[in-house]
Amino acid sequence: MAERYVMSIDQGTNSTRCILFDHRGRLVSVAQREHQQHFPRPGWVEHDAVEIWHNLRRVVPEALSGVGLDTGQVAAIGLANQRETTVLWDRRTGAPLGRAIVWQDTRTAPLVEALGQEPGEEFFLERCGLPPSTYFSALRIRWLFDHVKGLEQRAKDGEVLFGTIESWLIWNLTGGADGGLHITDPTNASRTMLMNIRSLTWDEELLAFFGVPHSMLPEIRSSAETYGDARSLLPGVSITGALGDQQAALFGQTCFSPGEAKCTYGTGSFLLLNTGNDLVRSRNGLLTTVAYKIGDSPPAYALEGSIAVTGALVQWFRDRLGLISSAPEIETLARSVEDNGGCYIVPAFSGLFAPHWRSDARGVIVGLTSYITKGHLARAVLEATAWQTREVVDAMNADSSLALKQLKVDGGMTADNLLMQCVADVLDVPVVRPMVAETVSLGAAYAAGLAAGYWSDLEVLRRNWHRAGQWLPDMDPEVRQWEYENWQRAVERSLGWVRPPRPS
Repeated sequence: MAERYVMSIDQGTNSTRCILFDHRGRLVSVAQREHQQHFPRPGWVEHDAVEIWHNLRRVVPEALSGVGLDTGQVAAIGLANQRETTVLWDRRTGAPLGRAIVWQDTRTAPLVEALGQEPGEEFFLERCGLPPSTYFSALRIRWLFDHVKGLEQRAKDGEVLFGTIESWLIWNLTGGADGGLHITDPTNASRTMLMNIRSLTWDEELLAFFGVPHSMLPEIRSSAETYGDARSLLPGVSITGALGDQQAALFGQTCFSPGEAKCTYGTGSFLLLNTGNDLVRSRNGLLTTVAYKIGDSPPAYALEGSIAVTGALVQWFRDRLGLISSAPEIETLARSVEDNGGCYIVPAFSGLFAPHWRSDARGVIVGLTSYITKGHLARAVLEATAWQTREVVDAMNADSSLALKQLKVDGGMTADNLLMQCVADVLDVPVVRPMVAETVSLGAAYAAGLAAGYWSDLEVLRRNWHRAGQWLPDMDPEVRQWEYENWQRAVERSLGWVRPPRPS
C-alpha cells in the first residue's frame, strides 16, 4: 500500500505554503508562493483574498507533483493561518467585498482609543480576554460597516460572510458559493473580540456592542475534528484541522503541558505559554487566548505576548539604512564589537504591543555617541529582540505560577546564533530549537493527523520532537540587571511620541 501523508496549508502574512509530512513529522515536500502586500495609506495593510486562494490552487499540485504523489495519498488536510486578518465576502457570489484588512493594519486606532474610555477595557477582558487593540477583527468589521456604504445593511440581510483566512480557504475548498462550509476554530475565533473565552461561543453582548449580526459569522468547531471533505483541489480528502499560526507553532513544538512555552521569531515575534485548562487573566499586558481544542476534550488556554517588530527591524536595517545587504550579515556585523557601546534601539515603528500596548509610542535610538559604529547598531538591533522577549516573559511569570524553565524557539531569526545566545542570556533559561523548523505547518498537520487517526495520541507527537540546537545562559547577573534597566529607560523614551495631527 502506498505511503500516506498529512498535508498542511500554511497561509501566512507574506506567502502561502503547502507542506506534506510523514508519520515521523518529517517534511516530505513543500511549495510556496508569495502574495502582494498593499499599502494604500499610511498604517493601512491589505491583502487580496482572491490572490491568496489562487496561490493555494497553485501550491497544492506543486507540492504533490514535486515528489510524485497523488490525491489518494493525502490522509488529511490541516490549515494554519495569519490570525486576525479580516475577510468579508458575498454569500451568493463568493466575491470578496474589498481587500482583506491585515492584522498589522492600524486604521482602527481612533476606535481603540474610544473603546478604552467607554465602555472601558474591563468590559472586553471579562468576555473575550482581549483589550481593545487595532490587532483584532471585530474593530475591522465595525470600521468597514462605518465606511462602506450599505455594507452593514447587507450584513443584517444575511448577504455577507465574515472570516479569518482559514475560514475563507475552507469555504472555497469545500464548494464556495455552492455549499461551502463556513467554519472556524476557537484559536482563530478567540482573536476576533467576538468569542466568549469561557464558553467558546459567539458572545451576544459583544455582537450587540459591535453591531455584528450572528448570520455573518462562521460556526466555531474544535481545532481537530472532521469538518468535511474538499470538493476543489483535493476532492474527497477530509479537512480535519485548523489553528491560528501561533497556536499551531505551540502545537508543533509539542508544548502540551502547562508551563511549556515557545517563541516564534519572524517579522514580529509571538511567545505563547501553555496554561492548561486554567484560563489565566493577565494583569500585566498579555493576551489570554485559546491554545487549542482537540475534539471533545476541554480547551487548553495560553498566555500570549505579541511583539510587533523583531525580524522587521533587521529588514529595516538592511533595506532602509543599507548597512547590510542580506539579513544573515547582521550577525557577522554584530560580532565585530564586544557589546552595544551603550546604544539601544526600541523598534516601536507603529507603537508597542505586549506588554505595553501603547499605540502612541514610536521608535527611538538612545545612547548615541561618536563612539558608536554600525557594529554597535547591529548588536542593538539583535538585543532589541532579546529584551522585548524578556519583557514578555517577566509579564508571564507575574501572571502565572508557571515560571518559565525553558524556551522552545522557531522561525527564521533562530538561524542567528548570536541572537539566540542573547535571548538565553537575558532570560536566564535554556533556549532550544527543534530539528523541524516548520513548526507552524507541523502543528496544523499534527492537529489534522490526530483527528484523522494518522497519529494516535499526543505522546506519539512528543516522540517526534528532536533538538537541533541549544543555547545556555552565560551572562553575569549584575550585567543582566544593569542592561535591562537601561533597556527599560530606553522604552520610556519611546512613549507618548504621537501627538494630534498638525494644524493645516
